[in-house]
Amino acid sequence: RYRLDGGAEGYADPASRFQPDGPHGPSQLIDPDAFQWHVQDGRGVRLEGQVLYEMHLGTFTPEGTWEAASRELPALAELGVTVLEIMPIADFPGQFGWGYDGVNLFAPTRLYGTPDDGRRFVHRAHALGLGVILDVVYNHLGPEGNVLQHYSPAYFSDRYSTDWGKAINYDDAHAGPVREFFLANAGYWVEEFHFVGLRLDATQNIYDTSADHILAAIARRVRQAACGRATLLVNENEPQHTQLVRPPAQGGYGLDMLWNDDFHHSAMVAMTGRKEAYYTDYLGTPQEFISALKYGYLYQGQYYTWQQKRRGTPA
Repeated sequence: RYRLDGGAEGYADPASRFQPDGPHGPSQLIDPDAFQWHVQDGRGVRLEGQVLYEMHLGTFTPEGTWEAASRELPALAELGVTVLEIMPIADFPGQFGWGYDGVNLFAPTRLYGTPDDGRRFVHRAHALGLGVILDVVYNHLGPEGNVLQHYSPAYFSDRYSTDWGKAINYDDAHAGPVREFFLANAGYWVEEFHFVGLRLDATQNIYDTSADHILAAIARRVRQAACGRATLLVNENEPQHTQLVRPPAQGGYGLDMLWNDDFHHSAMVAMTGRKEAYYTDYLGTPQEFISALKYGYLYQGQYYTWQQKRRGTPA
């Protein structure tokens, strides 16, 4: 733990590699070079032809561990999956969680095993020809166990708000070291765990008005860390802004993929008949599926009743 400015209380290392007793406990030193990688991930994972499988380690098996999940990898490969998308693993308080309230961004949660258990999982996946990408949350931190504000209030911004907590400071005063912290995290997962990409959560709540948007910088950092291997950078972006996947030469951020909420919402209405909240504006008709496939998105600047404003990028 670190004791700050002569205070009595000790806090975890903001870049702790492991919290064996959770976010409120001490940080454990981890040697990232101790694990021996015998199978390399070769050329990485290219965009075309991939079949992604979203996996939550805590519920994928009864044991809820890296080791137990790794025993199921051959079945996923046989099924035809090519890339595993691991839901967030940054440590958080308590015994259960989806991972979206992580607070130790560099520390794989102790609930699933040790950091080397995570590396071993990725290693076995590569041996079976499976790529592995990691879901990361760079729009907010969880409400309990977050130590960053004790080290500096500059990590967060009052200029913006999110649905889950304080927004990260990517463009206000003293944003430089904050950007460096999150860029280091993006590269860390590729360099030390051999993930071949990231899935970026709720990028509509990553606010940055600087000339070099943090998402574009993350894309460059991940590809630099991959050392020539192909990577996948996937966005969740509720407004479905296509700027995220446009090339930098066209004013975009250079990311690879966007989740298609339009397709998802139409499918949910078609399958369940549910029409509340953000499903309100969808019919679940065959034409919606045809249009989503043909044009990419249904909403391309049209009025969206649920949000009472226009949504999407005009064609």
